[in-house]
Amino acid sequence: MFKRFVIAILLLAVVGGGLVGFNLFRDRMIAEFLADMPVQPLPVETVEAAEITWQPVLTAIGTINALKGVELTVEAAGIVRELGFVANDEVAAEQVLLRLDDEVQSADLTAARSQLALERANLERQRELQERGVASNVSLDQTQAAFEAATAQLARAEAVIAQRTLRAPFSGTIGLPRVEQGDYISPGTVIATLQDLDDMRVDFSLPEQALPELRIGQSVDVRVDGDAHSHTGAITGIDPRVDPNSRMVAVRATIENPERNLTPGQFARIRVNLPVEDGVIALPQNAVTISLYGDFVYVVRSRENGAEDALEVRQVFVTLGRRSNGVVEVVDGLSSGDLVVSSGQNRLSNRAPVYLAETRAPEPVAAEARP
Repeated sequence: MFKRFVIAILLLAVVGGGLVGFNLFRDRMIAEFLADMPVQPLPVETVEAAEITWQPVLTAIGTINALKGVELTVEAAGIVRELGFVANDEVAAEQVLLRLDDEVQSADLTAARSQLALERANLERQRELQERGVASNVSLDQTQAAFEAATAQLARAEAVIAQRTLRAPFSGTIGLPRVEQGDYISPGTVIATLQDLDDMRVDFSLPEQALPELRIGQSVDVRVDGDAHSHTGAITGIDPRVDPNSRMVAVRATIENPERNLTPGQFARIRVNLPVEDGVIALPQNAVTISLYGDFVYVVRSRENGAEDALEVRQVFVTLGRRSNGVVEVVDGLSSGDLVVSSGQNRLSNRAPVYLAETRAPEPVAAEARP
């Protein structure tokens, strides 16, 4: 019984050892076979890391408004007798837009004119009497005071009449009328909006850190949704005070709007152009790979110990700077003229053989020839 037990153990050991040996032999043969297989170079698209003129910008969002735009209101209460405009009229400065009923005020104006005429005649009579020595200086002074009071009453009556007529404060485009003829309105009632659409302004805010870089006259580019064109303007105002709650500084820029593509109230994206910088190395952002270990690119270089036209890629870690319009500044890691892979980086590894996509594919490279 003991002999059978020992023989069984020996047979199991022989079988197990054979299986282990076979697996080791198989893995070795597969590795040798794969090592002898040629490595197919991969096509890559490249971009040259070149020194460019960099246009740094500050970005913000803001609101478009007319440079001159108001809500028209009246100063007095009354019934609307006349509307002198319709929606979207182009009105001129001082054009009459609305008249209120003024019968009572016109009567007061007539009475004030009559009183002034009477006081003027009294004053002339007192002057003649004073010259002949009949009237005293006190009488002349009283008549003079009455004449000046009548003049003031006439001016007041004329001002009251003027308050019942609404005139355009400047030329522009008037909006929808918000009252109708016959309506009773009170002071402060909005009649319509008046906007000068030829010149616009955009109000926006920037972080307080940007304040040293802002200047009056600095150019800005403004875009609005639905308009593919960029509108150029200039900064005309910088608030000297930073908002202590948001730590933002308010900025205003003006924009010419000859084609009237901009409308008051629109949402705008603003780019404030800073002084240009020369000699900045930049790449498209899609050429840079972001990883936990750092940002890197693949640079195409000649293969060591390879054919004259054989190429490979090298993984190069870079230090990035500013970003603008899909382009990123490379502060360190690249030199001007380096060829950087711009697409397909996920297929590559360090020292992988490649060829330029616009050239003919080279012959496969044996794996054992790779350094």
